[in-house]
Amino acid sequence: MSNSHPTEAPAVLEFVAENVKRLRSERHLTQQQLADQSEVSRRMVASIENGQANISLAKLNQLAVVLGVTFSEIVRPAIDNTTQPEQILTWKGAKAGSEAYLGCSVISQNEVELWSWKLAAGDFYQAEPDPQGFYEMLYIIEGVLHLELSDQTHVLQAGQSVSYPSDQRYRYVNQQTSPARFIRNAIVVR
Repeated sequence: MSNSHPTEAPAVLEFVAENVKRLRSERHLTQQQLADQSEVSRRMVASIENGQANISLAKLNQLAVVLGVTFSEIVRPAIDNTTQPEQILTWKGAKAGSEAYLGCSVISQNEVELWSWKLAAGDFYQAEPDPQGFYEMLYIIEGVLHLELSDQTHVLQAGQSVSYPSDQRYRYVNQQTSPARFIRNAIVVR
């Protein structure tokens, strides 16, 4: 994929090829129908499905919208709904060190909040359940965070992310001797 610079992420192109072809087939769309609805040329759709196209992130998002999935579902390997994907390299710039990784996503057409958190060593935050339709996405910047959900605990280290429905009791726990810093997105999906 590219935005303004070419990328060298062949694994992502393979995931995109498999996902676009599978999703298009599941929706009983021809390549031409997908092209027409997404305003991406049929030739580009064919190249994508063959794993040979370097498509812009914006055009890839147009395909995702028509296919009714999130951007991350287009670029990640097929996984079941109980696991979160590893961060996926989705863009690489012309200069070393310029890159974008997708952690996780949730479809939303409503309110989204961005929070910056710092949790001191040995501290915790106990949350009450949100109403149904609320989700959270966390990205760990520094340290280690234990996310305790009603049915499991995620141990998240710097560079990792997770999304989960927040209509359950949950806790953020820092069991380390140094602070944990993370980004939290709160999303209302209705």
